[in-house]
Amino acid sequence: MSPDPLFTATNFGALALKHRVVMAPLTRMRAQQPGDVPHALNAEYYGQRASDGGLQITEATDITPQARGYRWVPGIYSPEQIAGWRLVTDAVHAKGGLIVSQIWHVGRISHSSIQPGGALPVAPSAIAPSGSHTDADGTPVPFETPRALEIAEIAGITQDFVQAARNAREAGFDGVEVHGANGYLLDQFLQTAANKRSDIYGGSIENRARFLLEVVDAVADAIGADRTGVRLSPWSTVGDMGDEDGRVLWDYVVGELGKRGLAYLHLIEPRVTWTSDDTPNDINAPNAAGLFKARFGGPILSAGGYTADTARGTIAAGQADGVAFGRLFIGNPDLPQRLRQGVPLNPYNRATFYGGGREGYTDYPFLGGTSGGVR
Repeated sequence: MSPDPLFTATNFGALALKHRVVMAPLTRMRAQQPGDVPHALNAEYYGQRASDGGLQITEATDITPQARGYRWVPGIYSPEQIAGWRLVTDAVHAKGGLIVSQIWHVGRISHSSIQPGGALPVAPSAIAPSGSHTDADGTPVPFETPRALEIAEIAGITQDFVQAARNAREAGFDGVEVHGANGYLLDQFLQTAANKRSDIYGGSIENRARFLLEVVDAVADAIGADRTGVRLSPWSTVGDMGDEDGRVLWDYVVGELGKRGLAYLHLIEPRVTWTSDDTPNDINAPNAAGLFKARFGGPILSAGGYTADTARGTIAAGQADGVAFGRLFIGNPDLPQRLRQGVPLNPYNRATFYGGGREGYTDYPFLGGTSGGVR
């Protein structure tokens, strides 16, 4: 019998994985207040979902107060936050797991009530996305027109990413993932829908990719390229994104990242809708991992509504080296074990995805019926 593709070993740079079932970054909005500090409940949650040689990617983590776009999301810029994350990494490492911190800046996907001093959110250009956001009280409000960043400020944000990566290593993380996806700041610079600049950070594809590549280079210099991953979402329209020549843009960006010896490239498949429970069989869309695997030349992690069978098929076909599961990990703290054994999965409760306490967070049962927090 041939080995199960999901349960063979591989390396993502310096990270030695014993299986390919990766926990995707999942915003859960349960940081302790005040200060957006990770705490014991978060450590329990991540510790539950850790497995020997398994990789977890944290929820997106604010690199500075300006990077904030949502309430109750943890940061990694204060001593208290670093100490809180140490609780998490210790819990994961105690089970033989690996964990990286996803570091982000939301850019225009924010509101002045959330920003320091009531300032406007920042972006490559003064273009508001369509739709609405939530303010500091959780009330839906129209997006504000952001303030376009000055060139000098861009260099400062690059250094904020670097400090966040250093803080992550101090907190015990095995590496970081630079969030360049889903319509947040780095993605905003990449795509023409949000970037109308006429300086060295706008216009040509090379200029629009400059900020992302500067951040990646600086973070890799600080903690090692083999501990640095990057997440992208080619062709995604999340955050009102889009590009006039997407295939050429993504081909260039992936090719440039491939020159840098990174730990991995994490690609969100274009089929992802974020607001439904569609699976790959329900949506007809290109396979980003398959398109860009050769172009990148290193380990590819693919995310996008996978089932166990579609994940196995993607890895067996050589289109990806690992598959990131999100919603299935929410409802199943022992997901790798369940997939290995082919047993039924717990249903997840979408109503408890964001905010709250233990309910829908650490109370999902393990195999055998034991409740969350026992193992």
